[in-house]
Amino acid sequence: MTWPSTQSICTSRSDAATSQGVKRILLIEDDNDIAALLLRHLTDSGSQVEHVASGESGLARIEAESWSLVILDLGLPGIDGIEVAAKIRQTCPSLPIMVVTARGSESERVSGLDAGADDYVIKPFSMLELVARVRAIFRRLDFQEAQEGNRALIAGDLKLDTQTHAVHINGKNIALTTREFGLLAEFVAHPGKVFRRGELLERVWGTQYEGYHHTVNTHINRLRTKIELDPHSPQYIQTVWGVGYKLKS
Repeated sequence: MTWPSTQSICTSRSDAATSQGVKRILLIEDDNDIAALLLRHLTDSGSQVEHVASGESGLARIEAESWSLVILDLGLPGIDGIEVAAKIRQTCPSLPIMVVTARGSESERVSGLDAGADDYVIKPFSMLELVARVRAIFRRLDFQEAQEGNRALIAGDLKLDTQTHAVHINGKNIALTTREFGLLAEFVAHPGKVFRRGELLERVWGTQYEGYHHTVNTHINRLRTKIELDPHSPQYIQTVWGVGYKLKS
């Protein structure tokens, strides 16, 4: 499969999927029983869901169609889910990815987030919680669409376009995932404001997930590697010890 060299096709398709009011979910899961449950509950919640059982099939569907969200199992036959997530991120940095997996160790969660996952759900899971998390992602997408009139967010050398999710630092384009962009947008929109981790979860993830404050730390670290000259001595996103994070004003 030949993948495009830019994200433009994926971005326009993703925008089309949400702007028409239709939330389209691609489910990549090789366990047919779990897939059947997810299909039923997600369809009942109002989404259009398509199921494929392998990473290769999932990548082909992402290349061919527009999607609002990808729900991805990691233990797939053929191409592993980590590799699938990384390939999606190469051309679709703003397409939300929710990992659903039995791999629950801290190192495996970090690997999934590092590969580009926006959320990480461990099997066995509550179907009600998973659907609630999907709704939270869609609320955020709807909010971003509603804010498209105020496209530009600027703080010093940082410039963000809330419609295209383009990020530039001194004119250089920076590719961010959906969560990374959401975090950076919050900081740039409120320079100097100190955000607690729970507040960032509420604003960017859409709800507070018990025990998920480490997810904020992981995403902040990934964001720093992309926008900071020296991630260990950040000039943009600074840690306020014992409290949270802020954008240097």
